[in-house]
Amino acid sequence: MTNTTIKLKRTPLCDRLKELGGKWVDFAGWDMPVQFSGIIDEHNAVRSKVGLFDLSHMGELEVHADNPQEALDFVGLLVSNDVSKLQVGQAMYTVVCNPHGNILDDIIVYRFPTHVMLVVNASNRDKMHAWFRMKAPKGVTVTDHSDHIALIAIQGPLAEEVLKPLASIDVTQLRYYHFDGEWRTQRPRVTVADIPCIISRTGYTGEDGFELYVAGDRAVDLYNAVYQAAQAHGGIPIGLGARDTLRLEAKYALYGNELDEQTNPLMAGLSWVVKLDKGEFTGREALQKIKQEGTKRVLVGLQMEDRGVPRHGFEVQRDGQAVGVVTSGTFSPTLKQAIALAYVDKNEAKLNAIGTELDIMIRNSPCKAKVVKTPFYRGSVKS
Repeated sequence: MTNTTIKLKRTPLCDRLKELGGKWVDFAGWDMPVQFSGIIDEHNAVRSKVGLFDLSHMGELEVHADNPQEALDFVGLLVSNDVSKLQVGQAMYTVVCNPHGNILDDIIVYRFPTHVMLVVNASNRDKMHAWFRMKAPKGVTVTDHSDHIALIAIQGPLAEEVLKPLASIDVTQLRYYHFDGEWRTQRPRVTVADIPCIISRTGYTGEDGFELYVAGDRAVDLYNAVYQAAQAHGGIPIGLGARDTLRLEAKYALYGNELDEQTNPLMAGLSWVVKLDKGEFTGREALQKIKQEGTKRVLVGLQMEDRGVPRHGFEVQRDGQAVGVVTSGTFSPTLKQAIALAYVDKNEAKLNAIGTELDIMIRNSPCKAKVVKTPFYRGSVKS
C-alpha cells in the first residue's frame, strides 16, 4: 500500500503570505490562508478600515475574435445577462446556464477594446474553459490565462485612500463595476506602484474596494507596495474565513453552496441578471418556462432567535416537517447574531415571507429562526 500526497496548487503570493503567518488549508486543491489574525478581527477590519485578499486562485479566460464585437456577441449567447450593453471599460455580473437553465458558474464579464475577459470561479475554471471553447464558432478563440495572472483585492471603506496615491489614474473617478488598464503591456498607461495592472472597482465583501489583476511575476512587488500603504490605514491581510462571513452578510452567492448545477438563477434570487427579452442564450427557453410555472424552491435569509449557529446542509423545518436546507450559515461579527441562507419550499404556506418562523436543526434539536430581509448588512459599496 502506497501513501500518496496530493500536491496543492499555489498562487504567486503564497510564499509571501506565509511569511505573515496564519492558518492554511486545502481550498479546492489550493494552498490558501483561512485566517491570519483571526476571522472576527479580519472581518471587522474590512468593515471599518481596509483589508487585502489574495484571490489569485480565480480563473481568467480571454475571448478574442478578428472583430472584438464578435467576441462580445459570442459571450452573449452563453450568459444570461445582456452583455451587449457593456461599454469598453465596464464589467457585468452574470451566470452561465446549461440548456436546463441550471447554473454552470457565476462569472464577471469585462469588455476591453480588443477582447472580452471572463473571471470564473477557481473550482469551475477547467469546466468553463472547456464549455466556452466547445461553443466557440470558427474565428473565436478562448484562452485560459489564469496561470499567468494574480489577483489582489483591496476592500473596505478606506480602500480608495489606500490606492489613490499609488495609482497612475484617479481612482476616485472609477465607478462601480468599471475598470481601466491591462495586466500585460509594454507601455502601461495604468499602473499601481509603477506596475502595470487592471484596476477594477469590484469586490465580494459588500464594502467599497478594488480588484487588481497583475502579471504573476509582478504580484509580490505589487502586494508589498499595497500592503505597506494599507498598513498606514490599519489594513491587514484577510483569509478565506472572513471572506466568507463578509460575503454572507452582503448576501453574495457562493458557487457550491447557493449555486450549482441543480439550481437556477430564478430560485437563487438572481432574476436581475436574467434578461429573457435580450434574445437567445443557452438556458433561455428553460428559464422562460420556470418563470411561467414558478420555482419550487426559493432562497431566503434567516436570523436565529435561539442560540446555535446554522451551517451548510442543516435541515430547515416547520411544525416538525422538513421544508428546506441551509446553504450557508455563520455567526455574523457585524450583527452579533447567527444568520443563514437557505432554500425553502415555495408553497401556499409562504415560507419565504418576511417574519415567517422556522426551525433549523442544530445538533438534532430544532432551533428557532425567522425569515428576514436581505442583504443582512449594507456596507460602503458604491453602486
